[in-house]
Amino acid sequence: MVRGRSLCPHCKKTIAWFDNMPVLSFLILQGKCRACRASISWQYPVVEVVMGLLFASLAFFYSSVNVSLVRDACLVFVLVAVFVYDFLYKEIWDRWTTIPAALFALDALIRGSMSWQSMGIGIAIAAGFFLLQYVVSHGKWIGGGDIRLGVFMGVVLGWPGILVALMLAYISGAAVSIFLIFLKKKALASETPFGTYLAVATLVTYFYGMDMLAWYLRLL
Repeated sequence: MVRGRSLCPHCKKTIAWFDNMPVLSFLILQGKCRACRASISWQYPVVEVVMGLLFASLAFFYSSVNVSLVRDACLVFVLVAVFVYDFLYKEIWDRWTTIPAALFALDALIRGSMSWQSMGIGIAIAAGFFLLQYVVSHGKWIGGGDIRLGVFMGVVLGWPGILVALMLAYISGAAVSIFLIFLKKKALASETPFGTYLAVATLVTYFYGMDMLAWYLRLL
């Protein structure tokens, strides 16, 4: 969007607009580049379908176009980007979290959807917790990208939502890792793309976190 048109990762030829339509172009081209006939990864149509379903869910939820719908669509975009890139490359780019965190914080303060105190506590808990792990492990347990993702989570979820998201991320991460170890797909010391779990936990908490927290407190 910023630096130029989409390219085929194999032959580097610019992809025409009619070959760049979500899902439809993949089907028309039968999963191959028009120029070099190299296979197109299933990653692209899968992500496109997921994004379409998530955007459709937002449209159904709000039923009309408004500022909140646009904001939440941007949130979904950021979290899906973090999920996919961390899953594939075990890396979270700074600009995918720091710039959105600043913009979301500004939006929340202007519209009054969250107080700066709530955001501050959320940032301190998430980023502080990840920073502590980073320092203690000398960067072996968690990466710098996760710390900055913690800042973004704190801005979006605030207090006490950040606690729900962290709990969901660690429980789901542990459950999936144990399952993969049981299947012998990974070892106990294998690296885990934790940003993927944080992204999913953030999205779930953003829409259902308070309901989940209320349910948990009723159990107590």
